[in-house]
Amino acid sequence: MFVLELTYTAPVERADALMREHIAWLDEQYTAGVFIASGRKNPRDGGVILAVGDDRERIEAIAAADPFAEHGVCAYRITEFLVTRTAPELSAYKQELPGQ
Repeated sequence: MFVLELTYTAPVERADALMREHIAWLDEQYTAGVFIASGRKNPRDGGVILAVGDDRERIEAIAAADPFAEHGVCAYRITEFLVTRTAPELSAYKQELPGQ
């Protein structure tokens, strides 16, 4: 699983101008089963997305296709982690540690 942290690199008004395109991009990834949660950071200086998958390069390519990234409105920090514990509703996303 991946945590995608967006940090605005431009005034929030530029992000607002691209919001429809950004939401359409989010919707595509939810439909594809890649994103499972997302939202704005508080204070509003970016956002956070939880993405599922095992291929970091694919997740990086998806992030690069975000209209915010394409138009230089945000920078991404992508963190991969192994999901070893979840709430019951998220048990389908559990992973085994390597070597176990």
